[in-house]
Amino acid sequence: MKNLQPPQIDALKKGVQGTVIPAGDAAYDGARQVWNAMIDRHPAAIVRCAGTADVVHAVNFARDQGLPLAVRGGAHNIAGSAVCDDGIVIDLSQMKAVQVDAPARRARVEGGATLADFDAAAQAHGLATPLGINSTTGVAGLTLGGGFGWLSRKYGMTVDNLESAEVVTAAGEVVHASATGQPDLFWALRGGSGNFGVVTQFDFHLHPVGPQVLAGLIVYPFAEAKAVLRQYRDFAAQAPDDLSVWTVMRKAPPLPFLPQKVHGQEVVVLALLYAGDPAQGEMLVKPLHAFGTLLGAHVGAMPYVDWQKAFDPLLTPGARNYWKSHNFSELQDGLFDAVIAAIGTLPSPQCEIFFGAIGGATTRPAPGATAYAHRDARFVMNVHGRWDDAADDARCIAWARDFFKASAPFASGGVYVNFLTDDEGDRVKAAYGQNYERLAQVKRRYDPANLFSTNQNIRPA
Repeated sequence: MKNLQPPQIDALKKGVQGTVIPAGDAAYDGARQVWNAMIDRHPAAIVRCAGTADVVHAVNFARDQGLPLAVRGGAHNIAGSAVCDDGIVIDLSQMKAVQVDAPARRARVEGGATLADFDAAAQAHGLATPLGINSTTGVAGLTLGGGFGWLSRKYGMTVDNLESAEVVTAAGEVVHASATGQPDLFWALRGGSGNFGVVTQFDFHLHPVGPQVLAGLIVYPFAEAKAVLRQYRDFAAQAPDDLSVWTVMRKAPPLPFLPQKVHGQEVVVLALLYAGDPAQGEMLVKPLHAFGTLLGAHVGAMPYVDWQKAFDPLLTPGARNYWKSHNFSELQDGLFDAVIAAIGTLPSPQCEIFFGAIGGATTRPAPGATAYAHRDARFVMNVHGRWDDAADDARCIAWARDFFKASAPFASGGVYVNFLTDDEGDRVKAAYGQNYERLAQVKRRYDPANLFSTNQNIRPA
């Protein structure tokens, strides 16, 4: 591990209003931990920034000292891009303010804010924008990779709702990127991941949502998976944009609305949110309750912020996680057969496979309108390997890879960049799709030395 010398630490601290945590500091081990416990990296120092000026100083220091640089927002990225070995970590976790201009339907969000921070501030005014499904996720990383969630079928990808951004470039300059200023950078930020600078502030367009929405879970026995999945496919093809229904296949957690005998058994779960009037949604989702032998259901009007936290207990930090992902433009019977086989061999009670339904508004922009290119995707599949004991690494990773291979013939070829693990560098061009070459040109302009490289990296053209 590379340690900074005392004069270097002094120089770093001198320009920072926040906190510098060098290797060896009492707070160091806690500060370098991220959501995925498989990531164990040792930076030379962590800079907990108090504001944009601190970010500028840390970027200049890392560049001038020739050190690797990582940027920590919510630290949720599966590949562990929030932390690096032997370099500087720019930690934005103290910069999490959210300011809402309700009449303008606009939110200004700092780079360290989580989904919970954003949702709470926006929902105080009955407003929201499409984000993810786990409230402890960082807004920054989610957005820069494209971003999608329960509202995406109605309101598009997260990047479709981004109006501008404040960015610290590799040169240490603070620029404002929007459709009218630095438009090439603004285009690249909307799906090009963390390749172009440190985004210290995002401005989002907001939409009227909630505060009560119709949401919940419907659970079927896994023995009926093929029939349930076929009906789900037909239902999803006709669903309005207001309705998002995902499928999750796993062992049933001890949910209170399920009989105790179902706990720990393989199940098919339909997870839904209707973004319109809950009373209208009740009739719309009624057919979902008749796909087979109903084991249990918990669907009703609830606060949007509560539904955004519903999956948090299954995604707590500290477990070991390994993901594999594909995009799909359609769900074929052969894919269902592969899923059923994989769920029959789950290596851990925490492992799952889900199909996240997008489509609707996400498919309407042209593939080149933003850096996020996969406008043909109607479902994003994630094989979520999750376990606690390092001794199970090989077995659980092999399970995820085996299903990934089995499902590949039915995929559309693209992949959601935020779901790529650290060992998938060969899929980077698939993640950025047809926009890769243009992204490489923008990279050459804003980061020609590739300072921002601890990500799903785009090399300068």
